[in-house]
Amino acid sequence: MPISEFDIIARYFAARPARRPDVALGIGDDAAVLRVPPGCELVLAVDTLVSGVHFPEDTPPEDIGYKALAVNLSDLAAMGAEPAWLSLALTLPEPDEAWLAGFAAGLFELADAHGMALVGGDTTRGPLSVSVQVAGLVPAGGALRRAGARPGDLVCVTGTLGDAALGLQVAQGRLDRGVEDNDFLRKRLDRPTPRVAAGQALRERAHAGIDISDGLGADLGHLLEAGGVGARLDLSRLPLSPAFERYRAGLADPDAALSLALGGGDDYELCLSLSPEVFEALPALDVALTRVGVIEERPGLRCVDGAGRECTAVPGGYRHFAG
Repeated sequence: MPISEFDIIARYFAARPARRPDVALGIGDDAAVLRVPPGCELVLAVDTLVSGVHFPEDTPPEDIGYKALAVNLSDLAAMGAEPAWLSLALTLPEPDEAWLAGFAAGLFELADAHGMALVGGDTTRGPLSVSVQVAGLVPAGGALRRAGARPGDLVCVTGTLGDAALGLQVAQGRLDRGVEDNDFLRKRLDRPTPRVAAGQALRERAHAGIDISDGLGADLGHLLEAGGVGARLDLSRLPLSPAFERYRAGLADPDAALSLALGGGDDYELCLSLSPEVFEALPALDVALTRVGVIEERPGLRCVDGAGRECTAVPGGYRHFAG
């Protein structure tokens, strides 16, 4: 006999204790009751992942659970927030217990790593999709925002770009880079690393920030629009992993690969605007931070090569309802 939605909640999610003293009431009631510490503000984010759109249909359930939380943690990281609580809305075609066990393992692996408590949600029947809402904390008035970049600031990004876009091609069978690179690229697609610690370290140092979910070109554009400024992006400075560089070196036109680094999406790195003085004096972070451009007064995003020559138009990034 198939298990009910109440069995699913009890077996795979409610059994986890809250583990946070600020959870007054968690799973099991009509809503959660949470204690926001004095002097803090609440930062909320929510994302939905749909099978075949946000992850390949054959993605292991552990990776789906992990990524569903990771993409939301990336939003908290962009605001410089400390993760605290999450809720989960899970839509399943069938109650597959092996799948549920794997999904819960991946979700709680990342939640436990960041000291988060699952405090509620919903379970329904339908095409596979996962919605996670996260809540984090920042000192009152201290959240890092998209608006605030200033002419003369440096445009900086964490980590490397374009790996997830190649990982998707590997998952779709359109690219084979050998076992080592394939595994690395798939992991960058299926298990992105939310830059939570870097976001908190840079919260009071950066003038503006955004997470890179749809591609650097698109998301930097949002940051520029919010601040009413422009930027010059040096494509020769884009941080690329060894696996990406090996792929690029094998192309007839290596520069063609840069469109993936600019517009491929699913990087879940951070893009930040910092003054040159702050950048030079930064403490050690848990991830590399690379200067890739400069904020300018003239609106719009302009790409240049290593010699300063202006390049072609910037890829627009992923859009769900684009033609």
